[in-house]
Amino acid sequence: MAYRSLVVILAIVFNVCSFAEAQEWKSGVDWQEPPLVSPGTTNDQAPSDAIVLFNGTDLSAFENGDKWLVEDGAAIPKGGEIRTKQHFGSMQLHVEWSAPTEVKGSGQGRGNSGIFLMGLYEVQVLDSFENETYFDGQAGSIYKQTAPLANAMRKPGEWNTYDIVFNAPVFKVNGDVETPGYVTLIHNGVLLLNHFELLGPTSYVDAPHYVPHAETGPIALQFHGDPVKFRNIWLRELKPAVGHRTSAGFHIGKKAEPKPKADKQVKQDAEKAKEKAKADEDSPKVEAEKKKADVKAVGE
Repeated sequence: MAYRSLVVILAIVFNVCSFAEAQEWKSGVDWQEPPLVSPGTTNDQAPSDAIVLFNGTDLSAFENGDKWLVEDGAAIPKGGEIRTKQHFGSMQLHVEWSAPTEVKGSGQGRGNSGIFLMGLYEVQVLDSFENETYFDGQAGSIYKQTAPLANAMRKPGEWNTYDIVFNAPVFKVNGDVETPGYVTLIHNGVLLLNHFELLGPTSYVDAPHYVPHAETGPIALQFHGDPVKFRNIWLRELKPAVGHRTSAGFHIGKKAEPKPKADKQVKQDAEKAKEKAKADEDSPKVEAEKKKADVKAVGE
């Protein structure tokens, strides 16, 4: 009986495993083919679908760009903030910047500038190399909203890289916030902001709070009186993957793949156990028949 139970258990396990392996999950969504994007030969180079805002030659993509100096492939603030003529919403933004080589001042008075997303939400630019200040005002912070996760500054005069992923806020018809804005920031390859939820536009004097605004806005580079340099500025507009649901999610059957050797061995062991169990059941009958034959032969 023990062998018979073993055979039944092995058979059930084998059938359940075969059923599970023969199923494939389908989402029920018909997705469009993602667009083909050719990346740059290095991560700092603009990919094929990028909008290049500054390539080292001129600031024609910015309002008041003529008020800044372009020298040796870099843009240097000379008077007033500059804003892109084109407006953007959610984006992947790449900006390279350098604090002045000559160190002057301290705290917020040293290598200070800023990158304003939609002209409203500031990612702080500051020389934070061995320069103490309040933490929600150092390089990589969302100014007056959160400190960065780390200080990844290079020395003054060396180039820093900001790679920013910005999800623009969405407002309801009545002006309430449907989805807040989010910012992810990688500074010199180090994650400083991890999908941080914006509390509202940046302000020096007011607590951050949302005010309804357009779906897109300019990118602004701040003038704070310090000769911070900028170069290689480009962005990719972010659009969600496109698909439409054709049904609820479902499983479909598929041709079972050949079982691995281990499963074959299990089957062979089960067959052997089955044969042995049958032999054990038949053994008493064989012995009884043999005894009858012996008795009959003696009688004769």
